[in-house]
Amino acid sequence: MRLCWFDDGRLGVVREGQVFDVTRVLDGLRTDTYPFISGDPVISHLEELRPVIEDVARSAPAQPISQTRFLSPVARPTKIIGTPANYLKHVEEAEAQSEVFTRRYVGSVLEQGLFLKAVSALVGPSQGVRLRFPDRRTDHEMELGVIIGRKASQIDEAEALDHVAGYAIALDMVVRGPEDRSFRKSIDTYAVLGPWLVTADEIPDPGNLEFSLSVGGKIRQHSNTRFMILSVARQIAWASRFYTLWPGDIIMTGTCEGVAQVHPGDVMHCFIERVGEMEVRVF
Repeated sequence: MRLCWFDDGRLGVVREGQVFDVTRVLDGLRTDTYPFISGDPVISHLEELRPVIEDVARSAPAQPISQTRFLSPVARPTKIIGTPANYLKHVEEAEAQSEVFTRRYVGSVLEQGLFLKAVSALVGPSQGVRLRFPDRRTDHEMELGVIIGRKASQIDEAEALDHVAGYAIALDMVVRGPEDRSFRKSIDTYAVLGPWLVTADEIPDPGNLEFSLSVGGKIRQHSNTRFMILSVARQIAWASRFYTLWPGDIIMTGTCEGVAQVHPGDVMHCFIERVGEMEVRVF
């Protein structure tokens, strides 16, 4: 199943080029009562909501994907986790361009550790990326996004994928400079997720997915998740040793080589096999 938030905050199911409005399944779902529950309420209830969503979608009003404004498929994560230096060729790329990437972050992914992006940076593809510092270099970093489906704390790698709700395309945007990585990656709109969440049952092996990013028809990034240094399962287990993972939490699993600067007016076209594709405009 492909699940999305769209237009003015509607919940949708995507299939056969259409978006079916299933917002009414949320009637009675506790979403805004204080005190708030931890995690995204739709993701945390997805297992029980899914048969209802599928039933409602059969007769729900629909509109074409081309006429839909896609928001982030996760509305309320407690955190966005990033995995640095997780593709060898990107590590080599960074080492060869020390004037761009600086020498602040060196060593393997295990030595550097994970990092956090502010949830206020999260947007959907139709909202676009707004350059906060036009006088500095902002780069795209295309990644597989993993959405946690149920609470996980200090779990084993063998059970990690059982805690996944689904997958999406992620853009870990970054402004280059000497400051802390989390600081430069938490700018408003610098965490793009979309265009929808593909449930985990549709992607039995997240470790073998082709993906690419192009700008102006020219491919800049192209790789396969099999080239990850740390697998998706290992990332989840490792993260759970340090943080409790809640439904809706997002892991951006690392980027491959080919990261490059974007400018106002650019349109990034992103694709991940079995997940989908999306376009993100830069302002």
